[in-house]
Amino acid sequence: MDLTRQQQQRSLASACRGPSPFPRRPWMSETGVAAAAAASGNLGLKGVIAGGITGGIEICITYPTEYVKTQLQLDGKAGAGKEYTGIADCVTKTIKTRGFFGLYRGLSVLLYGSIPKSAVRFGAFESVKKQLVDADGKLNPQRRLFAGLCAGVCEAIFAVTPMETIKVKFINDQRSANPRFRGFFHGVGMIVKEHGFKGVYQGVVPTILKQGSNQAIRFFVMETLKDWYKGGDNTKSVPKVVVGAFGAVAGAASVFGNTPIDVIKTRMQGLEASKYKSSMDCVVQVWKKEGPMAFYKGTIPRLGRVCLDVAITFMIYDSFMELFNKVWP
Repeated sequence: MDLTRQQQQRSLASACRGPSPFPRRPWMSETGVAAAAAASGNLGLKGVIAGGITGGIEICITYPTEYVKTQLQLDGKAGAGKEYTGIADCVTKTIKTRGFFGLYRGLSVLLYGSIPKSAVRFGAFESVKKQLVDADGKLNPQRRLFAGLCAGVCEAIFAVTPMETIKVKFINDQRSANPRFRGFFHGVGMIVKEHGFKGVYQGVVPTILKQGSNQAIRFFVMETLKDWYKGGDNTKSVPKVVVGAFGAVAGAASVFGNTPIDVIKTRMQGLEASKYKSSMDCVVQVWKKEGPMAFYKGTIPRLGRVCLDVAITFMIYDSFMELFNKVWP
Protein backbone atom coordinates (compact mmCIF):
# COMPACT_ATOMS: atom_id res chain seq x y z
CA MET A 1 0.00 0.00 0.00
CA ASP A 2 2.80 2.37 0.99
CA LEU A 3 4.64 1.43 -2.22
CA THR A 4 1.58 2.22 -4.31
CA ARG A 5 1.14 5.61 -2.56
CA GLN A 6 4.82 6.48 -3.20
CA GLN A 7 4.48 5.64 -6.87
CA GLN A 8 1.39 7.85 -7.13
CA GLN A 9 3.19 10.72 -5.42
CA ARG A 10 6.17 10.42 -7.81
CA SER A 11 3.81 10.37 -10.81
CA LEU A 12 1.98 13.44 -9.53
CA ALA A 13 5.23 15.32 -8.93
CA SER A 14 6.43 14.43 -12.42
CA ALA A 15 3.17 15.64 -13.95
CA CYS A 16 3.39 18.92 -12.06
CA ARG A 17 6.92 19.53 -13.24
CA GLY A 18 5.94 18.92 -16.89
CA PRO A 19 8.43 18.09 -19.59
CA SER A 20 12.06 18.74 -18.72
CA PRO A 21 13.29 22.12 -20.05
CA PHE A 22 16.66 20.43 -20.60
CA PRO A 23 16.08 17.67 -23.15
CA ARG A 24 18.63 14.94 -23.58
CA ARG A 25 21.71 16.03 -25.49
CA PRO A 26 23.63 13.10 -27.01
CA TRP A 27 26.66 15.22 -27.65
CA MET A 28 26.96 15.95 -23.92
CA SER A 29 27.39 12.27 -23.07
CA GLU A 30 30.84 10.71 -23.09
CA THR A 31 29.98 8.75 -26.21
CA GLY A 32 28.58 11.84 -27.95
CA VAL A 33 31.58 13.98 -27.04
CA ALA A 34 33.98 11.31 -28.32
CA ALA A 35 32.02 11.01 -31.59
CA ALA A 36 31.93 14.77 -32.11
CA ALA A 37 35.66 15.07 -31.39
CA ALA A 38 36.44 12.21 -33.75
CA ALA A 39 34.33 13.72 -36.55
CA SER A 40 36.01 17.10 -36.05
CA GLY A 41 39.48 15.55 -35.86
CA ASN A 42 38.88 13.46 -38.97
CA LEU A 43 38.30 16.53 -41.12
CA GLY A 44 42.00 17.27 -41.59
CA LEU A 45 42.82 13.60 -42.24
CA LYS A 46 40.02 13.33 -44.78
CA GLY A 47 41.40 16.43 -46.48
CA VAL A 48 44.88 14.90 -46.62
CA ILE A 49 43.69 11.62 -48.20
CA ALA A 50 41.17 13.22 -50.58
CA GLY A 51 43.74 15.84 -51.55
CA GLY A 52 46.43 13.24 -52.27
CA ILE A 53 44.17 11.21 -54.55
CA THR A 54 43.01 14.40 -56.26
CA GLY A 55 46.59 15.56 -56.91
CA GLY A 56 47.61 12.31 -58.62
CA ILE A 57 44.59 12.28 -60.95
CA GLU A 58 44.78 15.97 -61.79
CA ILE A 59 48.43 16.10 -62.80
CA CYS A 60 48.09 13.18 -65.20
CA ILE A 61 45.41 15.14 -67.04
CA THR A 62 47.01 18.59 -67.15
CA TYR A 63 50.78 18.03 -67.31
CA PRO A 64 51.37 18.91 -71.03
CA THR A 65 50.19 22.49 -70.43
CA GLU A 66 52.61 22.78 -67.50
CA TYR A 67 55.44 21.52 -69.70
CA VAL A 68 54.73 24.11 -72.41
CA LYS A 69 54.36 26.92 -69.86
CA THR A 70 57.74 26.12 -68.31
CA GLN A 71 59.47 25.89 -71.69
CA LEU A 72 58.18 29.32 -72.72
CA GLN A 73 59.22 30.87 -69.39
CA LEU A 74 62.74 29.47 -69.76
CA ASP A 75 62.99 30.72 -73.35
CA GLY A 76 65.24 33.73 -73.99
CA LYS A 77 64.02 36.97 -75.55
CA ALA A 78 65.87 36.63 -78.85
CA GLY A 79 68.94 35.18 -80.53
CA ALA A 80 70.53 31.84 -79.70
CA GLY A 81 68.54 31.46 -76.50
CA LYS A 82 65.21 31.82 -78.29
CA GLU A 83 63.79 28.44 -79.37
CA TYR A 84 60.03 28.87 -79.64
CA THR A 85 57.76 31.45 -81.25
CA GLY A 86 54.72 30.47 -79.21
CA ILE A 87 52.59 27.68 -77.76
CA ALA A 88 51.88 25.87 -81.04
CA ASP A 89 55.55 26.05 -82.07
CA CYS A 90 56.64 24.60 -78.73
CA VAL A 91 54.16 21.72 -78.98
CA THR A 92 55.05 21.01 -82.63
CA LYS A 93 58.82 21.03 -82.11
CA THR A 94 58.60 18.88 -78.98
CA ILE A 95 56.48 16.22 -80.70
CA LYS A 96 58.67 16.33 -83.81
CA THR A 97 61.96 15.86 -81.93
CA ARG A 98 60.85 13.72 -78.97
CA GLY A 99 57.46 12.29 -79.89
CA PHE A 100 54.09 12.93 -78.26
CA PHE A 101 55.29 11.70 -74.88
CA GLY A 102 57.99 14.36 -74.97
CA LEU A 103 55.21 16.62 -73.65
CA TYR A 104 55.19 14.41 -70.56
CA ARG A 105 58.91 14.80 -69.87
CA GLY A 106 59.29 15.34 -66.13
CA LEU A 107 55.83 13.95 -65.32
CA SER A 108 57.24 11.49 -62.81
CA VAL A 109 58.69 14.38 -60.83
CA LEU A 110 55.32 16.11 -60.59
CA LEU A 111 53.48 12.85 -59.99
CA TYR A 112 55.75 12.06 -57.04
CA GLY A 113 55.25 15.60 -55.77
CA SER A 114 51.62 16.36 -56.65
CA ILE A 115 50.21 13.75 -54.32
CA PRO A 116 51.89 15.12 -51.16
CA LYS A 117 51.44 18.71 -52.39
CA SER A 118 47.69 18.39 -52.77
CA ALA A 119 47.46 16.36 -49.57
CA VAL A 120 49.29 19.05 -47.57
CA ARG A 121 47.29 21.85 -49.22
CA PHE A 122 43.82 20.50 -48.51
CA GLY A 123 44.75 18.97 -45.18
CA ALA A 124 46.18 22.30 -44.00
CA PHE A 125 43.20 24.26 -45.32
CA GLU A 126 40.64 21.99 -43.66
CA SER A 127 42.57 22.05 -40.37
CA VAL A 128 42.94 25.85 -40.33
CA LYS A 129 39.37 26.37 -41.52
CA LYS A 130 38.09 24.18 -38.68
CA GLN A 131 39.80 26.50 -36.19
CA LEU A 132 38.52 29.72 -37.79
CA VAL A 133 34.86 29.06 -38.65
CA ASP A 134 32.20 30.87 -36.65
CA ALA A 135 29.23 29.29 -34.85
CA ASP A 136 27.40 28.91 -38.18
CA GLY A 137 30.34 27.08 -39.77
CA LYS A 138 31.27 30.04 -42.00
CA LEU A 139 34.45 32.00 -42.68
CA ASN A 140 34.51 35.76 -43.15
CA PRO A 141 36.54 37.12 -46.13
CA GLN A 142 39.66 37.82 -44.05
CA ARG A 143 39.69 34.33 -42.57
CA ARG A 144 39.16 32.76 -46.00
CA LEU A 145 42.26 34.56 -47.26
CA PHE A 146 44.23 33.58 -44.17
CA ALA A 147 43.23 29.90 -44.35
CA GLY A 148 44.19 29.78 -48.04
CA LEU A 149 47.48 31.55 -47.31
CA CYS A 150 48.33 29.00 -44.61
CA ALA A 151 47.56 26.15 -47.00
CA GLY A 152 49.81 27.66 -49.68
CA VAL A 153 52.73 28.32 -47.33
CA CYS A 154 52.57 24.77 -45.96
CA GLU A 155 52.57 23.17 -49.40
CA ALA A 156 55.38 25.46 -50.56
CA ILE A 157 57.68 24.44 -47.73
CA PHE A 158 56.88 20.74 -47.46
CA ALA A 159 56.24 19.75 -51.07
CA VAL A 160 56.24 22.37 -53.83
CA THR A 161 59.73 23.88 -53.57
CA PRO A 162 61.73 20.64 -53.96
CA MET A 163 59.24 19.26 -56.50
CA GLU A 164 59.19 22.40 -58.65
CA THR A 165 62.96 22.83 -58.52
CA ILE A 166 63.54 19.28 -59.72
CA LYS A 167 60.81 19.56 -62.38
CA VAL A 168 62.25 22.77 -63.83
CA LYS A 169 65.76 21.29 -63.89
CA PHE A 170 64.45 18.20 -65.71
CA ILE A 171 62.69 20.31 -68.35
CA ASN A 172 65.71 22.61 -68.58
CA ASP A 173 67.94 19.56 -69.07
CA GLN A 174 65.85 18.49 -72.06
CA ARG A 175 66.55 21.83 -73.74
CA SER A 176 70.24 20.97 -73.97
CA ALA A 177 71.72 19.16 -76.97
CA ASN A 178 72.73 16.18 -74.81
CA PRO A 179 70.32 15.66 -71.89
CA ARG A 180 72.09 14.15 -68.88
CA PHE A 181 69.21 12.98 -66.69
CA ARG A 182 68.25 9.37 -67.45
CA GLY A 183 65.36 9.22 -65.00
CA PHE A 184 63.92 10.66 -61.82
CA PHE A 185 66.31 9.16 -59.28
CA HIS A 186 69.35 9.55 -61.53
CA GLY A 187 68.48 13.21 -62.14
CA VAL A 188 67.85 13.97 -58.46
CA GLY A 189 71.10 12.25 -57.56
CA MET A 190 73.03 14.43 -60.02
CA ILE A 191 71.32 17.61 -58.81
CA VAL A 192 72.17 16.87 -55.16
CA LYS A 193 75.71 15.83 -56.07
CA GLU A 194 76.38 19.01 -58.06
CA HIS A 195 74.40 21.58 -56.06
CA GLY A 196 74.02 20.03 -52.63
CA PHE A 197 70.78 19.82 -50.68
CA LYS A 198 70.04 23.46 -51.47
CA GLY A 199 69.92 22.39 -55.12
CA VAL A 200 66.40 21.09 -54.53
CA TYR A 201 65.39 24.11 -52.43
CA GLN A 202 66.28 26.90 -54.83
CA GLY A 203 63.67 29.63 -55.14
CA VAL A 204 62.03 28.82 -51.79
CA VAL A 205 61.10 32.48 -51.13
CA PRO A 206 59.34 33.13 -54.48
CA THR A 207 57.74 29.70 -54.20
CA ILE A 208 56.27 30.57 -50.79
CA LEU A 209 55.05 33.88 -52.22
CA LYS A 210 53.58 32.14 -55.25
CA GLN A 211 51.87 29.29 -53.43
CA GLY A 212 50.70 31.47 -50.57
CA SER A 213 49.11 34.02 -52.91
CA ASN A 214 47.82 31.22 -55.18
CA GLN A 215 45.89 29.41 -52.50
CA ALA A 216 44.80 32.59 -50.72
CA ILE A 217 43.19 33.79 -53.97
CA ARG A 218 41.80 30.40 -55.02
CA PHE A 219 40.25 29.36 -51.71
CA PHE A 220 38.92 32.89 -51.17
CA VAL A 221 37.20 32.97 -54.57
CA MET A 222 35.99 29.36 -54.28
CA GLU A 223 34.55 29.72 -50.77
CA THR A 224 32.96 33.07 -51.66
CA LEU A 225 31.28 31.69 -54.79
CA LYS A 226 30.06 28.61 -52.92
CA ASP A 227 28.55 30.76 -50.17
CA TRP A 228 26.88 32.94 -52.80
CA TYR A 229 25.42 29.88 -54.52
CA LYS A 230 24.14 28.40 -51.27
CA GLY A 231 22.50 31.66 -50.27
CA GLY A 232 23.28 31.14 -46.60
CA ASP A 233 22.05 27.53 -46.51
CA ASN A 234 25.02 25.37 -45.51
CA THR A 235 23.04 22.18 -46.17
CA LYS A 236 22.56 23.03 -49.85
CA SER A 237 24.87 21.05 -52.13
CA VAL A 238 26.69 22.61 -55.07
CA PRO A 239 26.51 20.58 -58.32
CA LYS A 240 29.89 19.32 -59.54
CA VAL A 241 29.59 21.23 -62.84
CA VAL A 242 29.07 24.44 -60.89
CA VAL A 243 32.03 23.57 -58.63
CA GLY A 244 34.14 23.14 -61.77
CA ALA A 245 33.04 26.51 -63.13
CA PHE A 246 33.82 28.21 -59.81
CA GLY A 247 37.21 26.46 -59.80
CA ALA A 248 38.02 27.80 -63.27
CA VAL A 249 37.20 31.35 -62.12
CA ALA A 250 39.35 30.90 -59.00
CA GLY A 251 42.21 29.58 -61.13
CA ALA A 252 42.04 32.50 -63.57
CA ALA A 253 42.08 34.99 -60.70
CA SER A 254 45.22 33.41 -59.27
CA VAL A 255 47.00 33.43 -62.66
CA PHE A 256 46.49 37.13 -63.25
CA GLY A 257 47.37 37.82 -59.64
CA ASN A 258 50.76 36.11 -59.44
CA THR A 259 52.25 35.15 -62.82
CA PRO A 260 55.21 37.56 -62.29
CA ILE A 261 56.09 35.65 -59.11
CA ASP A 262 55.82 32.37 -61.04
CA VAL A 263 58.23 33.62 -63.72
CA ILE A 264 60.84 34.63 -61.13
CA LYS A 265 60.40 31.31 -59.31
CA THR A 266 60.96 29.40 -62.55
CA ARG A 267 64.12 31.38 -63.39
CA MET A 268 65.51 30.86 -59.87
CA GLN A 269 64.95 27.10 -60.12
CA GLY A 270 66.41 26.59 -63.61
CA LEU A 271 69.86 25.24 -64.41
CA GLU A 272 71.05 28.81 -65.09
CA ALA A 273 69.89 30.11 -61.71
CA SER A 274 73.52 30.75 -60.72
CA LYS A 275 73.61 33.89 -62.89
CA TYR A 276 71.20 35.54 -60.44
CA LYS A 277 72.46 36.66 -57.04
CA SER A 278 68.99 36.54 -55.51
CA SER A 279 65.31 36.67 -56.38
CA MET A 280 65.46 40.48 -56.38
CA ASP A 281 68.50 40.42 -58.67
CA CYS A 282 66.53 38.14 -60.99
CA VAL A 283 63.69 40.69 -61.05
CA VAL A 284 66.10 43.50 -61.92
CA GLN A 285 67.89 41.55 -64.65
CA VAL A 286 64.68 40.36 -66.30
CA TRP A 287 63.29 43.90 -66.24
CA LYS A 288 66.47 45.41 -67.75
CA LYS A 289 67.20 42.75 -70.37
CA GLU A 290 63.72 41.57 -71.40
CA GLY A 291 61.30 44.29 -70.37
CA PRO A 292 58.23 44.28 -68.12
CA MET A 293 56.19 41.97 -70.36
CA ALA A 294 58.69 39.19 -69.65
CA PHE A 295 57.06 38.87 -66.22
CA TYR A 296 53.94 37.61 -67.97
CA LYS A 297 55.64 35.01 -70.16
CA GLY A 298 53.67 31.79 -70.33
CA THR A 299 50.48 33.46 -69.09
CA ILE A 300 48.23 31.95 -71.77
CA PRO A 301 49.38 28.32 -71.39
CA ARG A 302 49.41 28.79 -67.62
CA LEU A 303 45.89 30.20 -67.77
CA GLY A 304 44.67 27.19 -69.72
CA ARG A 305 46.41 24.75 -67.39
CA VAL A 306 45.45 26.43 -64.13
CA CYS A 307 41.77 26.95 -64.99
CA LEU A 308 41.50 23.29 -66.00
CA ASP A 309 43.65 22.21 -63.06
CA VAL A 310 41.70 24.07 -60.38
CA ALA A 311 38.32 23.14 -61.89
CA ILE A 312 39.24 19.44 -61.98
CA THR A 313 40.90 19.57 -58.56
CA PHE A 314 37.90 21.01 -56.74
CA MET A 315 35.46 18.73 -58.55
CA ILE A 316 37.44 15.60 -57.66
CA TYR A 317 38.16 16.80 -54.13
CA ASP A 318 34.53 17.62 -53.41
CA SER A 319 33.48 14.21 -54.75
CA PHE A 320 35.90 12.34 -52.49
CA MET A 321 34.99 14.44 -49.45
CA GLU A 322 31.30 13.69 -50.03
CA LEU A 323 32.13 10.00 -50.30
CA PHE A 324 34.29 10.05 -47.17
CA ASN A 325 31.58 11.86 -45.20
CA LYS A 326 29.13 9.09 -46.11
CA VAL A 327 31.32 6.09 -45.40
CA TRP A 328 33.63 7.62 -42.77
CA PRO A 329 31.58 9.42 -40.10
